[in-house]
Amino acid sequence: MKIPFFTSALLFLSISAFAQLDSSLLKDIENIEPKIIEWRHDFHEYPELSNREFKTAKKIEKHLKSLGLEVQTGVAVTGVVGILKGDLPGKVVALRADIDALPVTERNDLPYKSNVKTTFLGTETGVMHACGHDTHTAILMGVAEVLSKHKNLIKGTIKFIFQPAEEGAPPGEEGGAKLMVKEGVLKNPDVDVIFGLHINSGTSVGTIKYKSGGIMAAVERFVVNVKGKGTHGSAPWTGVDPILISAKIIDGFQTIISRESNLVKEPAVITVGKITSGVRFNIIPENAELIGTVRTLDPEMRTLIIRRMTEMASDIAKAYGGSATIEWQNNTVVTYNDPELTKTMIPTLEAIAGKENVSTMKATTGGEDFSFFQEEVPGLFYFLGGMTPGNTTPYPHHTADFKIDDAGMLLGVKTLSQLSIDYLNKQ
Repeated sequence: MKIPFFTSALLFLSISAFAQLDSSLLKDIENIEPKIIEWRHDFHEYPELSNREFKTAKKIEKHLKSLGLEVQTGVAVTGVVGILKGDLPGKVVALRADIDALPVTERNDLPYKSNVKTTFLGTETGVMHACGHDTHTAILMGVAEVLSKHKNLIKGTIKFIFQPAEEGAPPGEEGGAKLMVKEGVLKNPDVDVIFGLHINSGTSVGTIKYKSGGIMAAVERFVVNVKGKGTHGSAPWTGVDPILISAKIIDGFQTIISRESNLVKEPAVITVGKITSGVRFNIIPENAELIGTVRTLDPEMRTLIIRRMTEMASDIAKAYGGSATIEWQNNTVVTYNDPELTKTMIPTLEAIAGKENVSTMKATTGGEDFSFFQEEVPGLFYFLGGMTPGNTTPYPHHTADFKIDDAGMLLGVKTLSQLSIDYLNKQ
């Protein structure tokens, strides 16, 4: 359940009430850009997978301690939290950056290209920051450094949350924002609001995009286990083919989207990303396994889709002489920007980036476990431009060619810094 955002003082703020960046703070932010780029390149060259960000966490810990912050380590396995207390008492703002990389082999020709290799779920693969988490980490380290020099501007406390496993913990492990919440990261001191950003390879440097309400989808992982009857490939009538049944189930799932889901209300997606069955060309196997994801932005649509997929898998398999069961795992809930908090803080983004560079967007079917923080406290999550202006062929996130322009990070430092100061000082 979303916590209502009731802060009467904020309701009367106008754009004019938000100050521009303090001149000395702005100078420190501009001077720290080379450091941010250096940090980001280091994280990019030496990426680590979810719940395995040991060296990354050590670098963050060392930096935060050098700033004189109170530092907590080992939060949700490898997470790091820094606490900065301003010169005056007040509320508590949390800022979050995710720190994990992906099992992707980088194809870019960069001087800081990742050459890290690993085995992921039994498959040899490279490791790459293919979603920009290296930039998020560097940005938040920069925010921590500049704000630690300006405690006189802070009326309250800022909690810097460096979160592991945003991409999902390994099978059999807990992790990410959900585990951080479970372990009390939003307590002691109790967080009032949380801000986060995500750099975007398809949005021009210097621009920001946001949406009030649901901005990113709830994410489910599903596994369909299909059981047939094995037989010789030359005599299919003597068995029950689980591969054929799987094909019919996949086809049926798509009709839930195209014929049963009210797509005028919100978008929804069902994707089967992996099929496993059989060992030889002339053997009809006994079993098949389908693994995929569901993305929804509306709770009622989510309930409908899960119910119909569960019914359909079983009924289709039965119609062809087999059986099927489906297992569900919720990875994230809807990333929900509190409407009142969003309305109140957008003037800060506009003041820093320029009103013409801040625009609304439609919801995306991508998912973010930042949503688990937003279930507990009001939050604002926005997209930061990371594409070189004029680039007409940006590469998508989670791909081997993914690339971010370093010039996009400074606006991230400015906006997270000023969001914190404005929220705390205008209470």
